[in-house]
Amino acid sequence: MDWNQPEILPLSKFKEMRHTSPVHFLDQGEVWDLYRYEDVKEAFTNYAIFSSQGSENPKEPIDSSILRQDPPKHRQLRMLVSQAFTPRVIEGLAPKITSITHALLDEAEQARSIDALTSLASPLPITVIAEMLGVSIEDREQFRSWSDALVGTDHEAYLKAQQEMTDYFNTIIEERRREPQDDLITNLVQARVEGESLSEIELIGFCILLLVAGNETTTNLINSSLLCIDSLPDVREALLADRSLIPGTLEEVFRYCSPVQQMFREVKQDVELSGQVLRAGQFVRMWIGSANHDETIFDQPDQFHMHRSPNPHLGLGSGIHYCLGAQLARLESRIMLEAILERFPHFHRDREIPLERTDSQMMFALKRLPIHLY
Repeated sequence: MDWNQPEILPLSKFKEMRHTSPVHFLDQGEVWDLYRYEDVKEAFTNYAIFSSQGSENPKEPIDSSILRQDPPKHRQLRMLVSQAFTPRVIEGLAPKITSITHALLDEAEQARSIDALTSLASPLPITVIAEMLGVSIEDREQFRSWSDALVGTDHEAYLKAQQEMTDYFNTIIEERRREPQDDLITNLVQARVEGESLSEIELIGFCILLLVAGNETTTNLINSSLLCIDSLPDVREALLADRSLIPGTLEEVFRYCSPVQQMFREVKQDVELSGQVLRAGQFVRMWIGSANHDETIFDQPDQFHMHRSPNPHLGLGSGIHYCLGAQLARLESRIMLEAILERFPHFHRDREIPLERTDSQMMFALKRLPIHLY
């Protein structure tokens, strides 16, 4: 593709590390970088050795969320929200998602030249998850700002965002206790795990995670999909001829430019990976973006193949931490792509404005994606 520069998508670095140092130790922080598919998948699925467990830190409530829990607590927390993400519930959201999508495209049509990130890719998932939670979509720009801080590299901004979100959700949680609504926050407030309510920090952590995870992955999936379609004329032509190819194309986007590029786990007991001995108390950083380009798993991994099958990518995680909102992300992205290809089949990126990746190692996210709608 025409945007495979190392500063945007470092595929050449990933390839070099897979071949020369697939399990690479960093003295600073006692961290092992994992680059190969099988090692990353092992760290995802073997929670007895590679733990997600966070600490109950009031300054970092996201550490008390389902993202930072091992079984049995993880299983209990996941059951609380799983009913909100069943296939039937998600499919039932399709009319609402379609309505929001076309409203956004109606606005975009007036301008013709837009930033796809701020006009389309970001507001759709934020609006949907905000409505599911029961929070005001008028705060959409604030939600986006918080999300960016939580996946960025500025630790002070990370802590500040969590404090601001704690204050924000504390107010809403108290309101739901007094006046229950038909929304996800009310369900969490009223939920019981083995007869006990969620603690305040668990409630806050849940709300933060759902809001951020509910929009960050989908936003970047939509943006990257538009980037791939614009860069690959054969893919655009095939999709215009047959919309049923969109789901498979989205899976390849998940693989090729994984929205989530890396995640961490703590080593709970000594273990050997690819000839290296990892010690209890150390950490692993799972490079999902590299694993999804592993030559031992994917044929021609650095080529975008919309018909790739099977496509066992790790772009949505694996094992017990497989993304709870995977179906919602796929549905929102599919509806958005269908609508754009129907209404603006010849949209194209403004190549006079260079691509810039956001200051985040965790996510593959662009600062902007200027496009012209035709």
